[in-house]
Amino acid sequence: MSVNTRRTAEGAAVATPAPTAPAVPTEPTAPAAPTTGPITREELQLASRNHAMPLEMLRWPVTPLGMHYLLVHFDVPQIDPVSWRLNIGGLVDHPHECTLPDLQHRERRTQAVTMECAGNGRSRLEPRPVSQPWDQGGVGTAEWTGTPLAPLLLDAGVSPDAVELVFTGADRGIQGGVEHQYARSLTLAEAMSDDVLLAYEVNGQALPPQHGYPVRLLVPGWYGMTSVKWLQSIEAIDHSFDGYQQLDSYRYTQDAGDPGEPVQRMKVRSLMAPPGVPDFFTRQRAVNAGPVQLSGRAWSGQGTVESVEVCVDGVWEQAQLQAPTGRHAWRGWTFTWIATPGSHDLACRATDSTGQTQPETPEWNYQGMGNNDIQRLAVTVRE
Repeated sequence: MSVNTRRTAEGAAVATPAPTAPAVPTEPTAPAAPTTGPITREELQLASRNHAMPLEMLRWPVTPLGMHYLLVHFDVPQIDPVSWRLNIGGLVDHPHECTLPDLQHRERRTQAVTMECAGNGRSRLEPRPVSQPWDQGGVGTAEWTGTPLAPLLLDAGVSPDAVELVFTGADRGIQGGVEHQYARSLTLAEAMSDDVLLAYEVNGQALPPQHGYPVRLLVPGWYGMTSVKWLQSIEAIDHSFDGYQQLDSYRYTQDAGDPGEPVQRMKVRSLMAPPGVPDFFTRQRAVNAGPVQLSGRAWSGQGTVESVEVCVDGVWEQAQLQAPTGRHAWRGWTFTWIATPGSHDLACRATDSTGQTQPETPEWNYQGMGNNDIQRLAVTVRE
């Protein structure tokens, strides 16, 4: 294998293998097994398409739209809003189509919602499940505007025989060797919740293409995979939906053959906005000695956040909680740290109204879902 030489930003010469043409798969590939090796080219490709919220954005109660986390499974579809239709059918008395103006002329509601990717924190698991290599920023809080779903379902007259509703998006691709449109289901009771919206605006503007334009489903409290983007159809069915994104993906499994349990509501979590200033490459933090105001956000899809604790060098203390940004949104917290010169370890953890507290170490699963372990930061305090 030939070798090329490159120079780092600091000017040091580094030998690297000469690039080779990537292998072209002849058939759909199965999901890769977890690994202890370095980040793969495929993971890097996913990371360049999708992006996390920089953790300093935790200082904003509502995440600026360009900073909200983003995950696109396949390709962003190009949709004409004039010809777009939402088909509501299956086991309903009145199948019909809705245009975008139809939805915009119905009841209008805006609500702040914290949304987190189910794979947030995946890259911190050992061995590492190979997929979108999230660190901790796969989250954001936005103000979503749309119309409640429940009245639309009542107008359609969902049959008593209906068990679930299947929500299908316009994006199509291959995952796990299966070609399909992205689709997820909810039980009728879950879909009839008053807070479930068909959203067409975010943070006061039309949905951008990458966030589901012209209409997406919004299911507060659930991990983000539930809020289907580029929504095309809602179908009432009399059985449990067995699509790939429901039955094979988004499961808490322990090996490739384990059916596991479905991933649904967000686990309790707190994140700290990194204090001080960062080193460009390592992101190691540096602060000046004296009082340092630590702050962050905490959320849970299973209950309300009841407390946040901050740990400095192994000693836990209560943080001061702020009012939630919204009923389904994170709440801020602050803590004053009297920083002394030297190296220090910081951490934070939240507890919700169900009694759930973040674990000390990640709870491993094959797909890397729902990792809500305690965030830890190393900080250097300057004199």
